[in-house]
Amino acid sequence: MTTTLRTALAATFAALVLAACQTLLPVYNVNDAAVSTASGKHPTAGQVRSAIITAGTSLGWHVVDAGPGRLEGTLHLRTHTAVVDIPYSAARYSIVYRSSEDLQAADGKIHKNYNGWVQNLDRQIRTASSRGSSALRRRRPSSGA
Repeated sequence: MTTTLRTALAATFAALVLAACQTLLPVYNVNDAAVSTASGKHPTAGQVRSAIITAGTSLGWHVVDAGPGRLEGTLHLRTHTAVVDIPYSAARYSIVYRSSEDLQAADGKIHKNYNGWVQNLDRQIRTASSRGSSALRRRRPSSGA
């Protein structure tokens, strides 16, 4: 092998190793995701709220009310903390980065694990909302005597 070819292969290998080790990526937000149900019926905002809370808590997120049509989700894993705002309506929801600890957030970038956590939350919300209004209605406490 020639020296030029060896140098080119070594440079390519080094670039691949550095790319694989990249831990900071652009912050991933979910913006105005449409809510759908398997039945095709339109859920209420309350049902969307329930789906978000169910999805979040099933993944270890602590989800609390943060005002009308808005939830706040917090995930604590080991030494890391991620906080997101989750505005929602009967038709749409978003998951928007608010703050974090020990995730190297700066200049619109964050540790790649954060993006995976948000993608998992989004996927779980879609799953919970697609189960439809009947599954969400069963979770409501009865109003009877």
